[in-house]
Amino acid sequence: MSTKLAIVTGASSGVGRATAHALAAAGYEVACLARRREALEATVANDPARLHAYPCDITDRTAVDATVGSILTRFARVDVLVNAAGTNLPDRTLANMTDEKFKAVFDVNLSGALYAIQAVLPTMRQQQGGTIVNINSIAGQNASLLSGAAYVMSKFALAGLTQTVNLEEGKHHVRATSIFPGDIHTELLEKRPVIPDAAARAKMMQPEDIAACVMLAVNLPPRAVVEELRIVPRG
Repeated sequence: MSTKLAIVTGASSGVGRATAHALAAAGYEVACLARRREALEATVANDPARLHAYPCDITDRTAVDATVGSILTRFARVDVLVNAAGTNLPDRTLANMTDEKFKAVFDVNLSGALYAIQAVLPTMRQQQGGTIVNINSIAGQNASLLSGAAYVMSKFALAGLTQTVNLEEGKHHVRATSIFPGDIHTELLEKRPVIPDAAARAKMMQPEDIAACVMLAVNLPPRAVVEELRIVPRG
């Protein structure tokens, strides 16, 4: 049986790193994508035999195509894609929105996911199977003042992209899941207008909690799909 291969974007920290580690622990070879080479190397140091660093700017379609092409040349298949890369801006109000700010958020949260999906789909179609998991946000279900306009719009669009994958690619046995987390203790908190203190962070979920949701979606029998999964801190 061929080795199972997973690709994880945003693997240099947070949910992406935790997910890469969880997939490797489950026996997958994991191609870890992110822009920050040093942080990416820290991710793969957890299991150098199964975790593989691929520095890549996911906002660059040409770079994504080349990187995924290199991965497929090496492993000849892709069973799982997890789009965990995400960003936001400290000044995120609609009143202060500019084209540059809008593009900076959409390029990572939506376009990057789209590029990765389009890069893996031909192989998933050919092998007649694959699981795509998009890390969304509860702001992708209900607009949030805290999250800001660009982030909310990008996450709503990402939810639509996930649904479209299921509609178009189900005939090829490709399935897609949107995971909608509430507050998670990750580096993205540093980009909030008011950075949460230790007490607030203690009440949040950990990246490993979201990685567990990814594994639930991935481990389901191929005949089933979790289309949407919402997870929030308890109480």
